[in-house]
Amino acid sequence: MRTLSCNYEAPDGSRGNRRAGGTGIVRTDVSGWLSRRTYRAAGFSAPELLDSKQRSGSTVSVVLPALDEERTVGAIVEAIRQAFIDGIPLVDELVVVDSGSSDRTAAMATASGARVVHVDDVLPEHGRVAGKGEALWKSLFVTDGDLLVFLDSDVEGFDPSFVIGLLGPLLTDPTVGYVKGLYDRPLATAEGLVASGGGRVTELTARPLLGALWPHLSGFVQPLSGEYAGRRTLLERVPFASHYGVELGLLIDLAELAGVNALAQVDLGTRRHRHQTDAALGRMAGQILQTALARCPSLPVPGDQLLQFVRSADAVEPVAWDVGVRERPPMQCLPEYRARHGIPASGHAG
Repeated sequence: MRTLSCNYEAPDGSRGNRRAGGTGIVRTDVSGWLSRRTYRAAGFSAPELLDSKQRSGSTVSVVLPALDEERTVGAIVEAIRQAFIDGIPLVDELVVVDSGSSDRTAAMATASGARVVHVDDVLPEHGRVAGKGEALWKSLFVTDGDLLVFLDSDVEGFDPSFVIGLLGPLLTDPTVGYVKGLYDRPLATAEGLVASGGGRVTELTARPLLGALWPHLSGFVQPLSGEYAGRRTLLERVPFASHYGVELGLLIDLAELAGVNALAQVDLGTRRHRHQTDAALGRMAGQILQTALARCPSLPVPGDQLLQFVRSADAVEPVAWDVGVRERPPMQCLPEYRARHGIPASGHAG
């Protein structure tokens, strides 16, 4: 698949609209996209979406990738099952893809009503790549829905309206192919919750990367959000990066495949989850950077090692981390997938 050029030129040059509070100018194409393609979850209702779903004949799969999330996964699964399987039948299958948990994640998910799939049991002949991207990629093989909703499994106080918000644009507008969630992310501190501050890698890595190399995608409020949904016909045609690079890779590649106007975002309100250390966030940022650079073939990358430092009793010691990412090919390229979904052999070129 052709990767996106890194020297994108705005259709109207550099003109745009000035926004209060900043010293720059919002690009006209980004401003227009924000107006057209930003939605609110509160603008959709489950009964209305069920009617749209039934009229279109669409089916919906909800997927939760999970690794050692016994504390939260059960409540998320139960909330979705009660609201949209036992209640309004908006969801046709609810699947947890377990990446090898050492705790009771699988048992909790099963008891709460999900079908649990272990990542090593899916396409074993293709081996295994560590990380979240692998679970998402393999979920395409084990699900059947025309629309897929991906949700992180570490969210506290999960609101089932997330599912409504993410499905809303897809079920009400056939020109929308992919929807990213946006939300407030309170940051837990010693003094209590701070209203914002939980998106540090977004602000320090992802947003500057998009602004510099893919400015037409700079309207996404949370490009790294773990809550998103898309049409299978698009998701099966793009690669999936490993680890924490998967969200940025999907955003860039789907925009290249379908055009930015086929992409949308929806305000889901507030999302609470646990926060990682600065060192862990640095490794996450390294993987995201490597994912971006892999889509810029004109920029040579000499290595994918990240050096961090740990202070011992009497010294500062370097610790090297491999932050390289691997790309799984578009699922439609696999003969096993084409056979399972009845896709002709000549139909994988996209």
